[in-house]
Amino acid sequence: MDCALLELQKDLEEVKQLLEKAGRKRVRDVLFVEQRKLETEISNRQQQQAGESMDVQKPSAIVPPMASTYTVKISNYGWDQSDKFVKIYITLKGVQNVPADNVQVQFTERSFELFVKDLNGKNHAMTVNNLLKPISPDNSSRKVKTDTVLIMLKKRSESKWDYLTQVEKQTKEKDKPAMETDADGDPNAGLMNVLKKIYDEGDDEMKRTLNKAWAESREKQYKGEMDF
Repeated sequence: MDCALLELQKDLEEVKQLLEKAGRKRVRDVLFVEQRKLETEISNRQQQQAGESMDVQKPSAIVPPMASTYTVKISNYGWDQSDKFVKIYITLKGVQNVPADNVQVQFTERSFELFVKDLNGKNHAMTVNNLLKPISPDNSSRKVKTDTVLIMLKKRSESKWDYLTQVEKQTKEKDKPAMETDADGDPNAGLMNVLKKIYDEGDDEMKRTLNKAWAESREKQYKGEMDF
């Protein structure tokens, strides 16, 4: 047996022993990821050796490349929230049929990483960093339902999340027009500045609409003064 392969198998056995003894969820998650890496490396080396053996026995045969499992990045998901949790919904057809240990999630205070092993011949991975607010990793969890993985992020504080991540917040709030006030703190002046910006950047139809609204407003104001 290849010495390197033998060492990998010894490493794998030791990791499995540590995994059986580990009591902390975070420690078990780390050990499981290491177990997964070792199993993949051992499998690849065994396939490589099998291919080399076939080449020696049948030098005239054409050996097709071994198919290997590849990882697909998950980009589509939905989310909502309650007072205590932020809930992430990921649709993965048939995920309820894989072993429970094949669906792993690692949590930190501001991120989570989902890895689904060997689902329909592929691995599936999703990483979300820079969560909007801190979460409690030890109290966060995942549930596997029919064609769906539900990730439950336990809020550190019971406050509403307007966005899932800091990046999403910065991107969307950057596009909002700022409601500024003038030097005397007049909010109406800030509104006029926003309307002026819209007028200056708008097309002819927008400018006609604003001009009409402005004229009607002035007319109503004038009639009100006359009635008084």
